[in-house]
Amino acid sequence: MINPVRNILCLSMLAVGMLSVTAQPEIPAVYKNISWNADGELIFSLQDKEIPAIDFPHFMTLEQVTSGIKGKGDGLEFDFKAPALNGTLYYGLIHLDDSKHPLPVYFKRTAEIKEGKTFVDIRNTFTGRYDMTGWEESGTGLLGYRIVDDLGDMIYDGKIAFEDKFSIKVINTLVEGPFVNKLMPNEATIWFTTLHPVRAKVQVKDTVFEGARKTTRHEIRLTGLQPATAYTYEVTFDGPSRAYTFETAPEKGSRKPFTFAYTSDSRSGQGGGERDMHGANMYVMKKITALAYQQGAKFLQFTGDLINGYLTSVGETNLQYANWKRAVEPYWHYMPINVGMGNHEALMYAFYDEEKDKMYTIDRFPFETESAEAIFAENFVNPENGLESEDGAYYDPDPDQIDFPSYKENVYHYTYGNTAMVVLNSDYLYSPSLAGMLTPGGNIHAYIMDNQLKWLDQTVMQFEEDPDIDHIFVTLHTPAFPNGGHVRDDMWYSGNNDYRAVINGRPVAKGIIERRDEILDILVNKSQKTVALLTGDEHNYNYLVITPDMPRYPENYLHTKLELNRTFYQVNNGAAGAPYYAREETPWMEHVRGFTTQNALVLFHIDGGTVKVTVLNPDTLEEIDAYGLR
Repeated sequence: MINPVRNILCLSMLAVGMLSVTAQPEIPAVYKNISWNADGELIFSLQDKEIPAIDFPHFMTLEQVTSGIKGKGDGLEFDFKAPALNGTLYYGLIHLDDSKHPLPVYFKRTAEIKEGKTFVDIRNTFTGRYDMTGWEESGTGLLGYRIVDDLGDMIYDGKIAFEDKFSIKVINTLVEGPFVNKLMPNEATIWFTTLHPVRAKVQVKDTVFEGARKTTRHEIRLTGLQPATAYTYEVTFDGPSRAYTFETAPEKGSRKPFTFAYTSDSRSGQGGGERDMHGANMYVMKKITALAYQQGAKFLQFTGDLINGYLTSVGETNLQYANWKRAVEPYWHYMPINVGMGNHEALMYAFYDEEKDKMYTIDRFPFETESAEAIFAENFVNPENGLESEDGAYYDPDPDQIDFPSYKENVYHYTYGNTAMVVLNSDYLYSPSLAGMLTPGGNIHAYIMDNQLKWLDQTVMQFEEDPDIDHIFVTLHTPAFPNGGHVRDDMWYSGNNDYRAVINGRPVAKGIIERRDEILDILVNKSQKTVALLTGDEHNYNYLVITPDMPRYPENYLHTKLELNRTFYQVNNGAAGAPYYAREETPWMEHVRGFTTQNALVLFHIDGGTVKVTVLNPDTLEEIDAYGLR
């Protein structure tokens, strides 16, 4: 696996400084040889040396690019509070009423950013033939802006609402959203972010649903709805808004045909422009969600590596997530996008041993507020029907306290008609450096820990016994059988079963291949309804036909070999914009079908008891693959 941590270091070792911490949160017992020193620095003790935690260089945070805008005279003054930022601000009005998916139409002129500041003249720019939204008459407008530094790198796409009363003034703005999630037959959740705190409302027909309190982060549950029904909803707050639509899920067990979409791995790609919107491939993700919506997908499942990640800054992580959400926002108003975690969602403490040129990394803590899992949950809205954590497992170092991150909103399940989707997290408690060493502990890439495995078993069996469910899909970021790009890890590690999680200095009992087999036993042998494993991580599309006689083990494998009782499928689609991986040699390579490094969107067509698949290139719109699974 390419070491993203090393890539970050190569950018600028001079910009890396020691991490000085004023508050000293309790160190989770899952880690070993980590402590706070007398100077308030986090230290990793390795043999006879003490290695202090460091901060990776980060340029901007989400707060910097959104909070420093104010009205001044004839226009808007931008202060990004970043003296090192020089570059260009692109800007243009957003017309909310002439498109279902409104985007900025950038003006022919730009504003120069000097030492993090710039100014946009509203009154003397967007007048007459350039007032395409009628803001002069209404007195209010919405401006889209794009920050590009002096190297041409795109930092952020934002929007800000303004009014003209004596002078231009910033007013409350729908900064993110609205998004529709938690779609069910009788309810849905609308969530969004406003610039200023407000008690927002969502109106559906004659019913008004109000937020519980004044806040900037709004999550409003709509109840009492009818199944398979289209609804118009309007977000109201003290700023400009508009109406959108969504359709509730059908009754559970409905056999009416529908389509859902699947993809993953949209971190920044090569080629310039919007392919690298500071952490996200906006170019490809725009096309993928537009195509999914145009194809009538009822929802899009996206499982892992949304962003570049591998960061030590919460603010920088939030900025990259914001750019990903901005890319897909025009379609997420109407179509749910359900997301899962991958390795690039990593948010870390990092310890750099300069003498040996080695990086030691762990999931950031406190787990409840700064772990990768916690920040992921803050940025998205997913069902909360998963398990709590790995607390209580046999390797729990202290049964009397919480020692592990939460699974809240990163492990969950949902249904649509006669189909169930089970979302796993194969990068839980992820310590990127752990694969090569046992300290300071955590979990390796692709390893499903014990409590999550038990939950998977219980959940699949629940759906297996449910007469309303015909098809079960299980999705996680890492393939059970990698084919190109991650043969050295995922659930294979080049055939080495020794790799496993390490908790409080002790490796857990089962190795990675043993754990892979336990997952397959649940999905294949214990379940007849589970159709396929939907994976990513490898930046290509392919599907693997897993037959009982498919080679699955390294030579001289000493552990029990699992016998499979039926054919099963792994559909890998990590082709949402991250740099490609070519095909590699594996024991099962003769069972791989349709391998391509082209960008891809996988569409599953469910019609009663049948499952058919179409794979489309979102850039060229050509059909890449088509086949039936049932």
